[in-house]
Amino acid sequence: MNVQGIKQRFGIIGHSPELDRAIEIAAIVAPTDLSVLITGESGSGKEVMPKIVHEYSPRKHGPYIAVNCGAIPEGTIDSELFGHEKGSFTGAHEARKGYFEVADKGTIFLDEVGELPLTTQVRLLRVLETGEFIRVGSSRSQKTSVRVVAATNVNMWQAVQKGDFRADLYYRLSAIPIFLPPLRERISDIHLLFRKFAIDSAERHRIKEPIVLTPEAQQLLAGYRWPGNIRQLRNIVEQMNVIEKDQRLIDANKLRFYLPTVDASLLPAVMTKVGASNEATGPSEREMLYAVVSKLQQDVNALNEQLHALMEGKEPLHRSIPPAYREDIILQPQGHAHAPMTIERVPQAGTQASDIEHVEVEESLSLHAKEKELIQKSLIKHRGRRKGAANELGISERTLYRKIKEYDIA
Repeated sequence: MNVQGIKQRFGIIGHSPELDRAIEIAAIVAPTDLSVLITGESGSGKEVMPKIVHEYSPRKHGPYIAVNCGAIPEGTIDSELFGHEKGSFTGAHEARKGYFEVADKGTIFLDEVGELPLTTQVRLLRVLETGEFIRVGSSRSQKTSVRVVAATNVNMWQAVQKGDFRADLYYRLSAIPIFLPPLRERISDIHLLFRKFAIDSAERHRIKEPIVLTPEAQQLLAGYRWPGNIRQLRNIVEQMNVIEKDQRLIDANKLRFYLPTVDASLLPAVMTKVGASNEATGPSEREMLYAVVSKLQQDVNALNEQLHALMEGKEPLHRSIPPAYREDIILQPQGHAHAPMTIERVPQAGTQASDIEHVEVEESLSLHAKEKELIQKSLIKHRGRRKGAANELGISERTLYRKIKEYDIA
């Protein structure tokens, strides 16, 4: 599959492996009639994938219609998609064909499909299953042969669990899932896109020289989180190209004026990736694990402070130790804050000195060790069932399987 040729044909910029994989899958499934669901954050470029599917399919000579489901009012969405008969509702002065009727023998792209009302989802499911639809106000069923490609920035699995989206429709639409990575995961592509947008903007506004970045500004650009993804990058380039007419070399200080502060916790959730199970992956598999490990580290630090408080006599012993273990305890620090700490239980009356138990507790600061421990505990809790453990950890089953192999977990 000539991925580079597809990029040139459709004007796609970037060398990200995940981007290349998405393009490859789109071209491979194009000759089939399977439904395709494209997931990814808003502004990540999902709209180009349906065009690839259509142009490399036997339907390329048929109609291609793109419909933004989120932009059509709920009261008229059924009429827009499936058509209506004359007099079927107020304002229906004549019969009208819907998009599914117009797109017969072609492809229809349903953008923001997660915004569809539940009643419309039932109608769409029938079209996908039988190829039949009924106009609003009619009782006569009609046939259509349409390839459906859908896209959404909504976490569909969470929408299904909340009851906002039908599970049977979700499985129908996602016969072939394609995931487009957010711009912050395509670091090597960010400056390439910047240069392309700068050149295009200069030509559009008849400016002799496009703006360029200093090395420090390039680093700042690559380190930004880009909540609006490619769309946000294009807008920022457009702003600088028009405003900075007297300064075509942009340094880091100048660039900062155009980059709004981003709270990482407010970033959109990452969609389920290709090849992963149909389970929500949360903000990011890596970020989710980091957050959990960070929480564990906070608990360890709190326990460490509590032990030091006990050692210094700042807290009564019986308040922090379970009743079964309320023996006299001696804490022996070994020099520095993160060194192993020896806990000695002093024998009570009738206990031999040889029965004194020495336990060494060592605080581990290794991220990988914490991650491995977290996975082991989850697997034990779910009796080895990877699906349940992956759900609890907030990662896909495929990622969990890779982690088990990586850490050699039995």
